[in-house]
Amino acid sequence: MIFGKHINRYYRRYALWLLVGLAALFTVDYLQLEVPNLYQLVINGMNNGVVTVDGVELAFDMDFLLDRICMPMVGIILAIVVGRFVWRVAIFGSAAWMEEDLRNRMFAHAEKLSQEYYQVNKVGNLMSLFTNDLDTLQECFGWGFMQFFDALMLGTLAIWKMWRMDALLTVFSMIPMLLLLASATVVGRYMTKKWDYRQECFSKLSDFSQESFSGISVIKAFVKEGKELWAFEKLNRVNEEANIDVTKISVLFRILVTAFVESVVCVILGYGGYLVYRGSFNAGQLMEFIGYFNSVIWPIMAVSELIDMHSRGKASLKRVSELLDAEVAVKDREGVRELKDARGGIEFRNLTFRYPDGEYDCLEDISFRIAPGESIGLVGKTGCGKTTLVDLILRTYNVPDGTLFLDGQDVNTLSIRSVRAACAYVPQDNFLFSDTIGNNISFGIKGQTLDAVIRAARLSDVDDDISGFRKGYDTMLGERGVTVSGGQKQRISIARALLRDAPILILDDSVSAVDASTEQTILDNLSQSRAGKTTILIAHRISTVEKLDKVLFMDEGRIAGFGPHAELCRTNPAYRKMVDLQRLEEEGATQNA
Repeated sequence: MIFGKHINRYYRRYALWLLVGLAALFTVDYLQLEVPNLYQLVINGMNNGVVTVDGVELAFDMDFLLDRICMPMVGIILAIVVGRFVWRVAIFGSAAWMEEDLRNRMFAHAEKLSQEYYQVNKVGNLMSLFTNDLDTLQECFGWGFMQFFDALMLGTLAIWKMWRMDALLTVFSMIPMLLLLASATVVGRYMTKKWDYRQECFSKLSDFSQESFSGISVIKAFVKEGKELWAFEKLNRVNEEANIDVTKISVLFRILVTAFVESVVCVILGYGGYLVYRGSFNAGQLMEFIGYFNSVIWPIMAVSELIDMHSRGKASLKRVSELLDAEVAVKDREGVRELKDARGGIEFRNLTFRYPDGEYDCLEDISFRIAPGESIGLVGKTGCGKTTLVDLILRTYNVPDGTLFLDGQDVNTLSIRSVRAACAYVPQDNFLFSDTIGNNISFGIKGQTLDAVIRAARLSDVDDDISGFRKGYDTMLGERGVTVSGGQKQRISIARALLRDAPILILDDSVSAVDASTEQTILDNLSQSRAGKTTILIAHRISTVEKLDKVLFMDEGRIAGFGPHAELCRTNPAYRKMVDLQRLEEEGATQNA
């Protein structure tokens, strides 16, 4: 068994099922201990020709054998079969339900965690929580619960029956068992550390594998298959050694258990044989006592299994608890209201921002206003804070009070869900799911018709490409959309955002992978379809944003200019220099072509 604040609730939730399982388990254990008494009757009957039952001597004949031995044995076997079926369904079923609910809770909490959590915790490590660690917890909840109570009930009943037969022989039998429990406690603590290290090694191996598979094209392009294989072999060897260490300890402990058990059998045969010789016991009673002790062996073995299991479960529960206890850094405050009928007005007031783990401010004194329906271009050098700025609009990170407003309302007074629902976003890293193209485009809104999906694809100038595929919009994409080109991936992502028709559209360098003609087509379609709605377009090329209502020029986390393109060219030397340099580059590229 295992206990913790994230597990205890399931013992209460499935208490009825667990009690049913316990009742069935107790019935099975009680009936099992009736079998040694039947063995005693058979042996004494064969030796003496008569059997003493409740102080009455009965002849050991066929009628006695059928009525008092065979028929009860058949009934016991049938009852044990039914009982074992019931407790397995009740107890193991509860464990399966626990695992399902805990996995759902983990996934739901993981969705709420902020970006900074995923910058520290890698995907491979998180996946090991949802696989290995959850399997271990299910084992502890189901098998652990069963083994604990089975060992407790069966062991108590068997020892009680042994004690009634001969107290001194029972004491001699239990001394090695007590020594075994003491040693098991010490070994269990050591095993917890070893299992924790084993899980850590497995997580590192999973992280490396996940990154290698995701970047397989880069590995092949740089001909680094050998280097990656060597690194994988090194991690795999460490993981192997960690597993071997755990297995060694587990096997050595089981050998220790077996040695203690066999030593007790020697004690019983030695002292029990002496009792038979002296006349205190008969042969049938000695066999009955050994039968009871054989029933005690399972509880003792179960205790060793429980210690092993608890050690692994404790380490896994610690890792799962770290995920469930991870603080949701970006969350709604009490009393927030919904952003209703969003118009797309955005205003920054003297905002200064630093990442939670940052050493310096990446945005300083940002102040500007976007009127509802305006189209804004956001330009600047790489790393100047453009993506950070739009991430704050989406509430990816927390912002200070009174620094960011949507439709005149402080963003911290609005629910995060309603703020994000008012925005459609195309990130730099265009992520596509392993699903059909149609489902990827309609991801943002349920129940969209194929006509609506096609309309959005036409606006992003990707409909012709999709129609060229054999299955069209039913074409399955590979992991992260590897089956389509970079430009197609960008345009599918744009179509997904356009389908939402949100009051605010944010495009983060989303036309960088397409040619100039396709870019212009997309921009023209945006201008027509987004009339009256706010659009923010981050770009590196000035030609991409020069026809928008205004351009926001950023430099090293500060606003270096804000206004129409023509006005900035006239009044802002730094902006005009960027424009001139890009034109010279374009002219040079044209001449070289």
